[in-house]
Amino acid sequence: MKRLVGLLALLGALQGTTLLAQDTAASETDPPVVTDKPPEKQCQPDIGCVTNLPLPRYVSLKGSEGNARRGPGLTHRIDWVFTRAGMPLKITAEFENWRRVEDFEGAGGWVHYSLLSGVRSALVTLDMAELHDAPEDGSTVVAQAELGVIGRILECSPTWCRVSLEGTRGWIRKTAIWGVKDDELVE
Repeated sequence: MKRLVGLLALLGALQGTTLLAQDTAASETDPPVVTDKPPEKQCQPDIGCVTNLPLPRYVSLKGSEGNARRGPGLTHRIDWVFTRAGMPLKITAEFENWRRVEDFEGAGGWVHYSLLSGVRSALVTLDMAELHDAPEDGSTVVAQAELGVIGRILECSPTWCRVSLEGTRGWIRKTAIWGVKDDELVE
């Protein structure tokens, strides 16, 4: 019987598994059991599994066109095409090289990561939004921005963002733009 258990243990070791007799217990010196599949990665709901960056987060469209697909892959149907370079987009999920994004109106889909940029931009959501020379309501208004203008975010405090809109720089209230979280600080 001991010889049979020894042969079975040898066969098991050759196949990458461990066989223990019923009357013997595993000791601390026994090798760990090897499995063929890797451990499943546990994702957190507010952290991307691929990049380990926070979700949701804002990025911008790198070029002047980007296809948003129904699923993460080239075989999925194109549901939407973004056509404005620098358009701010919110990443809500990640899968391999694909990011699920949405725009200000909630339209979107899965976009290949190469079409996105980490450069932060903002969309003006208030018609004739005021740009100030300082992050204070009483400061001088240096310009007004029309609804739908896209600009680059330079920095943000708790309630204001310094932006560059069509060559003009100034501070704008966060409530007048889309592309930054309410509590987000950008340096």
